[in-house]
Amino acid sequence: MASQGKWTIVFEDKCVIKNFAEGASEGIGYVISDDAFWATTDFQNIWAIQSGTSNSSDEVEHRDETPHCSLADKGIDIQQFADRWDAAHLSKLQANWDGDTRDESEKGSRPTSYSS
Repeated sequence: MASQGKWTIVFEDKCVIKNFAEGASEGIGYVISDDAFWATTDFQNIWAIQSGTSNSSDEVEHRDETPHCSLADKGIDIQQFADRWDAAHLSKLQANWDGDTRDESEKGSRPTSYSS
């Protein structure tokens, strides 16, 4: 893949990475352990995805010699990956909040939602 997008999905690692997430100089990735999600027929033969690249025909990289293509060509919606990243990130924010020993008045309300 020639350019870095807003999202990187590595199918082998079951990892969804939001590149340059809020407050981060590097991407933040989460492993999504839902085997049923990764095993869907839509994802067969996909090695990696980068969404939001400068070259949309280079968004989907295949495991075999199939040429790279766009998400639209594959019929894949990036939002399904963003939703899973958001859920994992919310869990992390909540765990951080739960582990924070400061008084609630100092740390604010416990996060209840997160949307990219």
